[in-house]
Amino acid sequence: MYLLFQYLNTTVMVISMKKSKIIIIDDEPKILRFISANLKSLGYEPHSFLNGSEALENIDLLDPELILLDLMMPGMDGFTLLKRLRTFSDVPVIILTARGNSTDKVQGLNLGADDYLTKPFSLDELFARVQAVLRRSAKRIANNYLTSEIKNGEVTLNLAQRRVWLGNKELKLTETEYGLFSLLMVNVGKVLTHEQLLSDVWGSEYRDDVEYLRVAIARIRQKIKHADYEGGLIVTYPGVGYMISNKEAEKHQL
Repeated sequence: MYLLFQYLNTTVMVISMKKSKIIIIDDEPKILRFISANLKSLGYEPHSFLNGSEALENIDLLDPELILLDLMMPGMDGFTLLKRLRTFSDVPVIILTARGNSTDKVQGLNLGADDYLTKPFSLDELFARVQAVLRRSAKRIANNYLTSEIKNGEVTLNLAQRRVWLGNKELKLTETEYGLFSLLMVNVGKVLTHEQLLSDVWGSEYRDDVEYLRVAIARIRQKIKHADYEGGLIVTYPGVGYMISNKEAEKHQL
C-alpha cells in the first residue's frame, strides 16, 4: 500500500504493507461483528472487545492506529476508559455512542477524543471519519522524516520528534492537539481562520465544526498553564481564528 503524505510543503513517500489496526470497543456483539466485518472488507485489521478492561489490557500489545469507542458499557464506561488511555497513549479515538447531547460530546473531546459519531450512523459516514483521523495520523508519521526545529521565545517545536517544550518543560499533546499546535507554530505571527485550522487538522469535512477547534485550543491552553508558562502564547481573534504570537519579534521591539 502506497501512501503519499504532504505536510509543511514537504512531500514524503512511505511504502508499507502493514494494515492499519483498529480496535473496536462495544458491549453489543452484533455491532462489533458488523463494524469489524466491514472494516476488514476495506483492508483494515480490526480487533474487537466487549468491555473496557479487556481492551485496556491489549492496547499496548496491539499498538493500534485507531480506536472506536462506545460510551455506554457496563463496568468501565467509555469516558473512564478514555481518561485512563490518555495517561499512557495518544492513539486517536473516535467515540461511537447513542448519547448525542452536546455535554457528552464536549466531555469526550475534553478527555482527548479525536472525533464523535452519534448512533445510528451510516457506514459511509463512519468510514469517512476513520479515513479522516488516519490521514491526520499519517501526517505525524511523515514528521519523522523532518529534522526542522522551530523556536519562538521559550517555545521549541521539534518536527522530527513531534515534541514541544516550554522552556525546560515538555508539553504533552495528543495527536490532534499536536497537529493544531504545530500548524499554528509554523505560521507564527499569522492569524489562521477557523476554517483553515479545521480543514488542515481535522479535514475539509469538518470546516464548520468550530466546537472541535475551541475544545482543542482550550486543552492546549490548559496544558500550557500547567507548564507554568504565562506568555499569552495563543491569541484569539473572536469570530475569525487563532494565532501564536511572535515572541522573537516582541523581544526585539522592547
